[in-house]
Amino acid sequence: MRILIVLFFCVAVSACDSTRIYEKNTDFEQRSWISTENPEFIISIPDHNQSYNIKVNFRNSLDYPKANLYYQFILQDSLGGQLEKKLITNFLFNEKSGEPLGSSGLGDIFDHQFPVLENYKFNYAGDYKIQLSQFMRMDTLSGMLSAGVRVERVVEND
Repeated sequence: MRILIVLFFCVAVSACDSTRIYEKNTDFEQRSWISTENPEFIISIPDHNQSYNIKVNFRNSLDYPKANLYYQFILQDSLGGQLEKKLITNFLFNEKSGEPLGSSGLGDIFDHQFPVLENYKFNYAGDYKIQLSQFMRMDTLSGMLSAGVRVERVVEND
């Protein structure tokens, strides 16, 4: 009976997220992001007249050795043409106090979501590829558990 209640709750919560059209995270083995590991995500855009927000998701533990994270975000069309390329830095910990930022629900694990493109319009409906690369000055970034992408429809307020 408990399993049915939990399952119903999960379905009900996910159904409330009507703006999300895509969300996927890639877990890193050994709880580390190796510099040669560049997660890729194929997103399908249903309507090129619609505006979208694109966000990145990161999950880290307290073992993460820095306060910030430098990463590269690349958006490509279905033919491999580069539409956007950004080198971005976000803070995972407060740079002065060292206190972890983000939301936590699992003890020493913290979730972060950062906007990358807002009110973005795609050229056509179809598939696009997003690639993330860590750009820290270390080959192995310990304490990074996962990286991901979320795409949402922009809802205009009437």
